[in-house]
Amino acid sequence: MAERYPGYNVLNKRNSVSWNDQTREVIDARLGLDPEFHQFCDESEWKALRAICDQIIPQPVHRTVKAPIAAMIDQKLHSGKGDGYRDSRLPEQDMAWRLGLAAVDAEAKAACEKPFSELSNDQQHWLLGKIQRAQTSTDAWQNMPPAIFFKKRLLHDIATAYYGHPASWNEIGFGGPASPRGYVRMNFDRRDSWEAAEASPGREDEARRENERVG
Repeated sequence: MAERYPGYNVLNKRNSVSWNDQTREVIDARLGLDPEFHQFCDESEWKALRAICDQIIPQPVHRTVKAPIAAMIDQKLHSGKGDGYRDSRLPEQDMAWRLGLAAVDAEAKAACEKPFSELSNDQQHWLLGKIQRAQTSTDAWQNMPPAIFFKKRLLHDIATAYYGHPASWNEIGFGGPASPRGYVRMNFDRRDSWEAAEASPGREDEARRENERVG
């Protein structure tokens, strides 16, 4: 699959006027997060969480730096930092995740006699689809609606973690937090010189040359 922003590396901005010290500190912390480290999840929860993240957003195998999605979610849950809002049909995020991960494993064992992390790729995909459609078969969910958990917690937190990490910004041409430089050319189909150039068919090399200069 062709790169949409060939040659672009958002980390080239690290020491430019695009980012200030606070921005660098936040991004460095995300880059330094150990993808194997977890404090909130126990071992069974951790295995389920990692397998779910890999199903929802499978990252390219050739990517040298991957977003540690599961570790970012675990860190958020351990910190107790919320979003400032939640769907009233769900419990607090820590309880929602504990219930949800246990319920996913319960559904996997009921259907396939194995925990979710030990299912085949096709089985995991199938089971998550059942949960998304609220076609569940166990009482492990208690009073938490499985489809709401899937949409409002599972998908939300996984996508937020993925696109909050610099490893993912290159694929969408995002320049990171615009502090202190900001963005100027906000009109449609315009970009600042420090933003990534999107490749169009036949102009990939031109976009690559531009992106290698961005910083």
